[in-house]
Amino acid sequence: MRGQSVAAIPRAMQMPDAKTPLKIGTRGSPLALAQAREARSRLIAAHGLDEDACEIVVIKTSGDDRALIAADRPLKEIGNKGLFTKEIEEALLAGAIDIAVHSMKDMPVDQPAPLVLDCYLPREDVRDAFVSRSVARIADLPEGAVVGSSSLRRRAQVANLRPDLRLVEFRGNVQTRLRKLDDGLAAATFLAMAGLNRLGMAAVAQSAIAPEVMLPAVAQGAIGIERRADDGRAEALLAAIHDVATGARLAAERAFLATLDGSCETPIAGLAELDGDTIWLRGEILRPDGSEVIRGERRSAVADGAEAGADLARALLARGGPGFFDWRGRS
Repeated sequence: MRGQSVAAIPRAMQMPDAKTPLKIGTRGSPLALAQAREARSRLIAAHGLDEDACEIVVIKTSGDDRALIAADRPLKEIGNKGLFTKEIEEALLAGAIDIAVHSMKDMPVDQPAPLVLDCYLPREDVRDAFVSRSVARIADLPEGAVVGSSSLRRRAQVANLRPDLRLVEFRGNVQTRLRKLDDGLAAATFLAMAGLNRLGMAAVAQSAIAPEVMLPAVAQGAIGIERRADDGRAEALLAAIHDVATGARLAAERAFLATLDGSCETPIAGLAELDGDTIWLRGEILRPDGSEVIRGERRSAVADGAEAGADLARALLARGGPGFFDWRGRS
């Protein structure tokens, strides 16, 4: 933590209160609201604010369109990661909200120039959760079982581990996906342990999948808080709740993703971990059908994490060769 406190807020800037609350923008899903409440609680505790000094503002995004979710169309057909952030960032730019709370794995690596993303809350469990009503692990699924996932990364990893399984599109929030399992649309699916923990639903997972088996998405388990670059009050308020370790890890992971030009159309996984003054980054790229996976890792000084991430990405791209992500086999 940076440890900045109320005393660091410039006197000329009014502290949030009931009349001029800090407006926190978020999506309206149960998980998004849980994340916004965590950010709100940390701000209140860090600055000794009254409960009504921070107001949560729900903003509907394109990714919340029920028609799109019900259609179970691949994300690449209806947009990209910006589906979950575009309207929130527009509200931030317009001044309708002061800060925006995001799941970092949903955040594009490119941001609108007037916005800054430099506050991260302490990272939760990075692992994927295996969710099933019948078996405990991927290995226990019967041959030919149906597995649902909207994540191209997870689908490619599962296809690599178990090419006999039948993979189907599986969209929606945690509650929607669990209903689909109950309706028999699939034998298993995957969620993020971080989200289940934040919802108090960890028991939903049959098991947590070790990164050695299924490397998580870049920035999985991390919450980021975005602000306008010229908003000094928001900058000072957020500085007090920024987690330095999470920021260092995400700098490496997101540099890795940016160099790969990652989007929801490319199966990419990456995880950075800290060991004292050293950062250990693991990354992998996969063919969309799971037929090939290329892995690598880098260790560097924490300060050089972003450079290490970019270097690892270039190395994996060189090994994969031109068109590695363009293979269009099994869907």
